[in-house]
Amino acid sequence: MTTTVLDKDPVKGPNKGKDGEGSVQVQMDPSLAIDTAKVFAVYGKGGIGKSTTSSNLSAAFSKLGKRVVQIGCDPKHDSTFTLTGRLVPTVIDALQEVDFHSEELQLDDFVYEGYNGVMCVEAGGPPAGTGCGGYVVGQTVKLLKEHHLLEDTDVVIFDVLGDVVCGGFASPLQHADRALIVAANDFDSIFAMNRIVAAIKAKSKNYDVRMGGVIANRSAATDEIDRFNERVGLNKLAHFPDLDVIRRSRLKKTTLFQMEETPELKKVTDEYLRLAALLWAGTPVLHPEPLKDRDIFDLLGFD
Repeated sequence: MTTTVLDKDPVKGPNKGKDGEGSVQVQMDPSLAIDTAKVFAVYGKGGIGKSTTSSNLSAAFSKLGKRVVQIGCDPKHDSTFTLTGRLVPTVIDALQEVDFHSEELQLDDFVYEGYNGVMCVEAGGPPAGTGCGGYVVGQTVKLLKEHHLLEDTDVVIFDVLGDVVCGGFASPLQHADRALIVAANDFDSIFAMNRIVAAIKAKSKNYDVRMGGVIANRSAATDEIDRFNERVGLNKLAHFPDLDVIRRSRLKKTTLFQMEETPELKKVTDEYLRLAALLWAGTPVLHPEPLKDRDIFDLLGFD
């Protein structure tokens, strides 16, 4: 497999692979490192379009000839349904079927082939109030490595639930090369983005993950995002406007690449292909500095 090396400054020394002071998250088992693929973790405010973005980005990578695995990290397990056309069973579902004896599972018990060969996995999650999403992500990666799927993969995309609010949902950052943030051109999205920047900064002290940039979504303009990016040290990787064709693709349970092509749609799919090529080539290392909450209000014009 031919791989382009990402531009990054890897963590070295005794703290590599350990979470920083104040973290209650269990550190990653070094044997679970994904070292055979480029790994991207997609974050953003809840409902901002992370799954739509992740699935179409996976499709775009596949169109470039890359072998892709997309891992949904939301208990509602709908990250990959536009790739597969259905809600597939989760890793937790599969483990429950064998009373959590993972050695009894086969690859096709929890991995499903989607559009253009994208391999789709839904981690699922524990029942509400009973466990941590980080455990599920860890078990998912462990199973994929045990079944050697990642050895034949070029790109892994983690589609992560909502804002980063706990160590568990930050766990994909332990595996990722680059973190991507999906944001709309509004205050709530940018406020969430600032929290995510802080989480990535914390993880980057002891893991190799670095900030990749911002994907503007569901927005006619990007002036507020651009203002925030300039202030904290981020950049905009792509821009997807709020178009009805994108909404309809979700209703039809398909990626944008499967919709009937129009000039409007081609602009969007071309932007996804451009984004995939950009990420594959490697993005510069960014070290953004998150703002204090009050500073965000001041920056975006609130009294």
